[in-house]
Amino acid sequence: MKIVLNGKPVETDTANLEEFCDSLGFSDAKIATAVNGDFVPASRRRETNLTTDDRVEIVSPRQGG
Repeated sequence: MKIVLNGKPVETDTANLEEFCDSLGFSDAKIATAVNGDFVPASRRRETNLTTDDRVEIVSPRQGG
C-alpha cells in the first residue's frame, strides 16, 4: 500500500504503525509518531492500523538549545 511518510510517498506491506516503524529500523529508538495529524503514543502503535494514503510522521528528539 502507498502511504506518505514525513511528506514523501512510500510503499509498505506492514499492517500497523509498530511494524512500519520496526521496518524502518526504529525498533529501539525513542521517537514520536503521528498518523493523519493525530499523535500516537508508543503504547498504541501496535493497535494503530495503517491504510492506503495515511499520512505518517516520525520524528526523533534532538539535543541542543
